[in-house]
Amino acid sequence: MANDHWPLFDLEVHTPHLMLRYLDDTLAGELLAVAKRGVHDPAVMPFIVPWTDLPSPQMEQAAMRFYARTRADIRPDAWNLQFAVIVDGDVIGSCDLGAKHFATLRQFQTGSWLGREFQGHGLGKEMRLACLTLGFDGLDAEFAQTGLWHDNAPSLGVTRSLGYTEEGRRRELRRDAPDEMVGFRMPRAHWNTIRCDDIEIHGMPSARAFLGL
Repeated sequence: MANDHWPLFDLEVHTPHLMLRYLDDTLAGELLAVAKRGVHDPAVMPFIVPWTDLPSPQMEQAAMRFYARTRADIRPDAWNLQFAVIVDGDVIGSCDLGAKHFATLRQFQTGSWLGREFQGHGLGKEMRLACLTLGFDGLDAEFAQTGLWHDNAPSLGVTRSLGYTEEGRRRELRRDAPDEMVGFRMPRAHWNTIRCDDIEIHGMPSARAFLGL
C-alpha cells in the first residue's frame, strides 16, 4: 500500500466535533475551494505570508506548490505537517504543526485558519486542542509555540483562553509594512492541566517512526 511508504496519510486526530486528517492532494483541492470562498476580511491580513492576496487561480496554484514542497521536505530534523479540518465529512479549514530538531528541542509551532462561513462557532479552539493533543500526547513535546499579529482578536482569544504565556513581541513585515507579531508558549506542565480525554489520535506509531522518534 502507498501509505506504507508515506504513513502520514494515515494520521488523523478525532475530537467530539471535528477531525484533522493529514493533507493529500484530494483534500488540498477541497481546502482551496474553501479558501477561494474567503478566509478573512480582505482589508485585514492575518497571515505572515499574504497568500490569500493572490487572485484565483494563482492563489490555488501557489498553495498546491507549497503543500507539495512541505510534504517533500519532511525529514526527522525539520518538518511541517499540514492537515485538513473536517466536520461532518466537509473540509472547513486547515491547521499545521511544524518543528526543527524536534527530537532534541521537543517543541513545535502551530498555525490554522477556517473558512469565513465556519468562523464564530467555537471550532477554532477545538482545532487548537486537537493540534496540542497531537504535539504533546502524540509526539511527546515539551513546549508548544504560536505567533500571531497583535490585532488578531479571534486567535488571541483562543490562545489566551488556553493559558499560553506571552513570550515577547517582534517586528515583521505585514503586506510590506512593519507591524507587531506576538509570540506565545505553552509548557507541558500547563498542558497536563487542560488535557482533554475525548480526543483520539489514529496512525501515530507509524508516523512517529517516519519522523525519527
